[in-house]
Amino acid sequence: MRRMLFRIIFVIPILAFIGIQYIEVDRTNPPVKADLEAPMEIKNIFRTSCYDCHSNQTRWAWYSKVAPISWMIVDDVNEGRKLLNFSEWGTLFSEKREELKKKIWEELTADEMPPGNYIYLHPGASLEIIQKNTLKKWLQNSNY
Repeated sequence: MRRMLFRIIFVIPILAFIGIQYIEVDRTNPPVKADLEAPMEIKNIFRTSCYDCHSNQTRWAWYSKVAPISWMIVDDVNEGRKLLNFSEWGTLFSEKREELKKKIWEELTADEMPPGNYIYLHPGASLEIIQKNTLKKWLQNSNY
């Protein structure tokens, strides 16, 4: 009886964890169509804090290959690219870019982006007040 209980509690979950590692997820980086054109200071802020989820230039960390975390990360990246993809910024109509700029600022001022779980794993992605002000000025004054 003890042996059966041991298998149920320890062996089966370990085998299940190993087994789910063989479920493939699509960690892709499609070609960049028309990347954001902005001053280098602006691009560097976006690259550090936003591009992993909001571009086709995602840097896939080692933990993005470990299920079930990999499933959540791939889903987050795909959703992020749908909402805003800096790798396609140049293909957007000016009205859409203006709409996205407003949305970016709303997310930044509400401290919703970058999300806390991302900042936890990437502390350098956290935005300082100076960086937010730099982005705000660019978002309000840029025609691109």
